[in-house]
Amino acid sequence: MSFKFILASQSPRREELLALVLDTFEIIPAKIDESFMQNESALEYVRRMARRKAEAVAKNNPDTVVIGCDTIVEIDGKIFGKPENEDDAERMLATLSGRFHQVITAVNIQNAKKDIAFSEETRVEFWKLSKEQISQYVQSGECFDKAGAYAIQGRGALLVKSINGDYYNVVGLPVARLAHELNNIKK
Repeated sequence: MSFKFILASQSPRREELLALVLDTFEIIPAKIDESFMQNESALEYVRRMARRKAEAVAKNNPDTVVIGCDTIVEIDGKIFGKPENEDDAERMLATLSGRFHQVITAVNIQNAKKDIAFSEETRVEFWKLSKEQISQYVQSGECFDKAGAYAIQGRGALLVKSINGDYYNVVGLPVARLAHELNNIKK
């Protein structure tokens, strides 16, 4: 049986990572409200976003397998999504400086017969960063459009002291787990 796959994301990083798992797929970004709900945990939020993205695209593409994803950074019970501006990015990075945080990616895979949801968590520790280091990184522009205001696959790697878990999860897509779950869809 042959499947058509859709990635419900506009992230170029997820597109690159999904190409490690699938030879062909289409990209249709989901247009959904990504607002946080009051008293929602980081895990609840990221799972809800992945599901809503998959559902939004699946309803118009019933004969496909749709992959919805979302990634956030969590520290002290606070959710760090993408920074709104330079000040927000600097605030996030200053909070992460010298500390551990969790990167959580949720994935929701849907087709007419199956609905598979999972999440991966990776623990990341940052070096203690000076105001100058934070400012230089923010000025590079790499921090924008990234949960937690950093890209581990780029210059943001210089901020990271240690990582415990799936590296690709921090980039935005836990590829090994996704490959395993997609094999279950094909059965």
